[in-house]
Amino acid sequence: MLTTGRIMQWVIAATLPGLLALTLFFGWGNLINVVWCTLVAMGTEALILALRKRPVTFFLSDGSAALTGVLLGLALPPLLPWWISLIAAASAILLAKQLYGGLGSNLFNPAMVGYALVLISFPEAMTTNWAQPLALLDEAPGLLDTLAIIASLAEPATIDGITGATPLDVYKHEIGSRLASTVTADPIFGDGIARGWEWVNLAFLAGGLFLIRLKIITWHIPASFLGALTLMTLLFGYDPDQSVPVQMHLFAGATMLCAFFIATDPVSAATSNKGKLWYGAGIGILLYIIRAWGSYPDAVAFAVLLMNFAVPFIDYYTRPRTYGHRKPERGLPS
Repeated sequence: MLTTGRIMQWVIAATLPGLLALTLFFGWGNLINVVWCTLVAMGTEALILALRKRPVTFFLSDGSAALTGVLLGLALPPLLPWWISLIAAASAILLAKQLYGGLGSNLFNPAMVGYALVLISFPEAMTTNWAQPLALLDEAPGLLDTLAIIASLAEPATIDGITGATPLDVYKHEIGSRLASTVTADPIFGDGIARGWEWVNLAFLAGGLFLIRLKIITWHIPASFLGALTLMTLLFGYDPDQSVPVQMHLFAGATMLCAFFIATDPVSAATSNKGKLWYGAGIGILLYIIRAWGSYPDAVAFAVLLMNFAVPFIDYYTRPRTYGHRKPERGLPS
């Protein structure tokens, strides 16, 4: 039987193909973020455990704080200033995990709480510090250059030259006044879906399928999430001259990271297989609604947190029936 620590290690290992793709196509930023956010998350957890007079080594060894830091490092803009990443990682552990009592007691996904907090608090920094694909740059920033940007030591002109909006953001805001053929002529879209992003999403897809193969996660949440997102896009965004097309919804942004690594958090997600289907579908529907009609081009954090609110309701109405007992209750108790 797999221990909690071993499960967390396998999940972290499964993110490595996605991290490698991010590094190859967008530079060192996400790798630096992963290391930094992991250190902050584990340091915050150790501090709170010490204040609570709990055994620090025992609880840190379960790997949950490290996984929260890794997911945040993957999700945050790669060139985000270090102090915003610090706030995100510390808040994820303090507000969303330890405040509720620690692992197994949190109601909300800790990484998404940290992400949403800094997105609302620092919207400009969170939307303008996405690294441009290295293929579009005359000179790719090295490790030390990237560290200088994250540490806010680089010149603003240097930062402006290598950062920009994501393909989802560009498409959403330009399709209202231009045709799809002219929008996708932007070099950021490359010859495929979105330069670099399709490979990043395929890498996270591969890692997610690996977790399903190991039976660490089940197929229910990823399948229902991706199915609902696809269905919503085909119903309401079928015209690429009016809306973001389905291939971009699936293979640009954080879609596959959400499907296999964020939405499947065992503590804050629904528990029964039937409940997981409803939970995943709800995230997919909300993600499309916010992306299409909201202010945020990639709304994974908000979609996941809103469905975290609904988990007690979903679990109540999807409780499996115990063999030999009466059918599960329907409706509110009288």
